[in-house]
Amino acid sequence: MPFPVLGEPLPIELVNTLYAERGRLADGLTTPDDLVAWLQAHEHQLQTDVIHVAGQRVNEFRELRDAVRALFQATLAHEWPPAPAVDTLNRISAAAPAFPQLRWSSAGKPHVTVKYRGDDPAVSALTEVAQSALQLLGGPDRLRLRACHAPGCVLFFLKDHPRREWCSGVCGNRARAARHYQRHRQTK
Repeated sequence: MPFPVLGEPLPIELVNTLYAERGRLADGLTTPDDLVAWLQAHEHQLQTDVIHVAGQRVNEFRELRDAVRALFQATLAHEWPPAPAVDTLNRISAAAPAFPQLRWSSAGKPHVTVKYRGDDPAVSALTEVAQSALQLLGGPDRLRLRACHAPGCVLFFLKDHPRREWCSGVCGNRARAARHYQRHRQTK
């Protein structure tokens, strides 16, 4: 896969398709095939059936990614969010060809599902990710949003433990190794 998959909520996973590799910014969402791979890697998080999705909407996913990234950065910096990013997120969310439906499972428990109509499952997935970003930024999970503190990392995550400061164990090891190196270098 040309992008990291960390098991985070959809909007964070989308934003993390822009990542650092050997100290350089890398984009894991540049081609239609990249988009198809990303959607298939996250199909368990989507209500949209992405089995037969085409990747022609890669530029729209990149536009959404850039808007959500800007909103995450503003949130973490405690700054007013950029209006164009808010407008992009709201515009994409408003394009949703969706409606909620009430279903009863075989166990007799009700649950709500969202059904998407339309010919293009990529549009449904795009709007689903946008709506997920709206929920994250407008809900209590916004307070758990963090940027990885490892040297050179540009990924985001939801803090799920009081001591967690890194997006993954790899970044945690890299940060500890950098601290160790710095301590030993200063004592010489």
